[in-house]
Amino acid sequence: MILEQMYTKCLAQGAYFISSQGEAVIIDPLREVQPYLDLAKEHESVIKYVFLTHFHADFVSGQVDLAKATGATVVLGPNAKAGYDYHGAKDGEVFTLGALTIEVIHTPGHTMESTCYLLRNEKGEEQALFTGDTLFIGDVGRPDLAAKSNLTKEDLAGHLYDSLHNRIMPLSDDIIVYPAHGAGSACGKNMSSQTSDTLGNQKETNYAFKLSKADFIKELITGLQAPPSYFPENVAMNKRVNIDFDTIIKRGTTPLSVEEFETIASQDDVLILDTRAIFAFAKASLPHAWFIGLSGQFAPWVGSVVQDINQKIIFIAEEGKEEEVATRLSRVGYDHSLGYLKGGVEAWVAAGKETVAIQEVTAQEFVDGITNGSITNPLDVRKPGEYATSHIDGVSHASLDEVHTNSKNLDPSKTYHIHCAGGYRSLIYASIARSQGIDNVVNVLGGYGAIKKTELGQLKLT
Repeated sequence: MILEQMYTKCLAQGAYFISSQGEAVIIDPLREVQPYLDLAKEHESVIKYVFLTHFHADFVSGQVDLAKATGATVVLGPNAKAGYDYHGAKDGEVFTLGALTIEVIHTPGHTMESTCYLLRNEKGEEQALFTGDTLFIGDVGRPDLAAKSNLTKEDLAGHLYDSLHNRIMPLSDDIIVYPAHGAGSACGKNMSSQTSDTLGNQKETNYAFKLSKADFIKELITGLQAPPSYFPENVAMNKRVNIDFDTIIKRGTTPLSVEEFETIASQDDVLILDTRAIFAFAKASLPHAWFIGLSGQFAPWVGSVVQDINQKIIFIAEEGKEEEVATRLSRVGYDHSLGYLKGGVEAWVAAGKETVAIQEVTAQEFVDGITNGSITNPLDVRKPGEYATSHIDGVSHASLDEVHTNSKNLDPSKTYHIHCAGGYRSLIYASIARSQGIDNVVNVLGGYGAIKKTELGQLKLT
């Protein structure tokens, strides 16, 4: 038996490859199918099944293209309905994979079609449980993402409690739990950075197995932030046939000359994304460009701040990273990238075109400026939970998640010094604010992490 976890850090997402005796299954694949085809070839296996644990909200999965490329059967859990060919599995149904078996365990709650898959080895022993968003390491899936459901989040949380306690808890402690996500995903509130664990350890340490049903429901729905706006769109895309991945990448990696790029950029319905490093964008970029760097959680932040999933996008990338940009956009359903600036900002400058910079200050300069009164409009753009946990007393909060709402309250005549946790999200916020006419924005290098290491003087952290 071969079992490999294929973990994508940008999405904090785990897909799985299992093979035995020349047959393979993929669980929760990403949209680009070539890595799975390569893995099957490496292990001399034919992909027999593609299993989805549920219709994912945070990424577009690749079951349709993978089935088309391999002839594999797409397997969805009970209650699932999709607009492509699939096998609707029944609770308790068993699939054979070489010398292995995989049992369907219906676990509604995160969504009503949510399903776990129990892997038994050649001896029939319980080996692994692929839990999707039902059970994470240290957490469980949020109960408010079931699009177009007539159930409340309280109803779904109750179903999830029953699934965890009645279907998962009776299983062997030795089973390895393999979830769909880890820390950084918006599909839960407080996931561990671990990407697998024994079920026995989760029974001992995960709050979900310790609370009463009433307390579990209360815990699960308390403090939930609104999900990113692209989540319902991704759910819908995962229920239908979409533009095939190769077509998206071919169009998205079209090299555009300075003249072509400028012509397209002049259209009202086109967004310029600069995906380079923080320092490169701050030093020089194009007027009206938004910064969302590949070095951070690129795809989730695109989904959070680019409000129209059908947005036409042209982008600036580091040389050799063009296909990666188009790929990571497509993972969250942004299929309308039209190409990239050939030669990058250097070509733009060589053509005599205008560039703009964003001023940056060190954390100590930021602290000193607040102290001496030269900085009068500091902004903390971290998530509400981060701000509530600790912030500089007197510094206003304006979460990046809600930039399109709270940036409207900014005064174009004022200068704003912006920080997040490390300097990445604050630059995204600054670039969007600048594109909306707030010209005087300053990014704080190193963010709150660096601020806490400075000589704070009279400033207090609350």
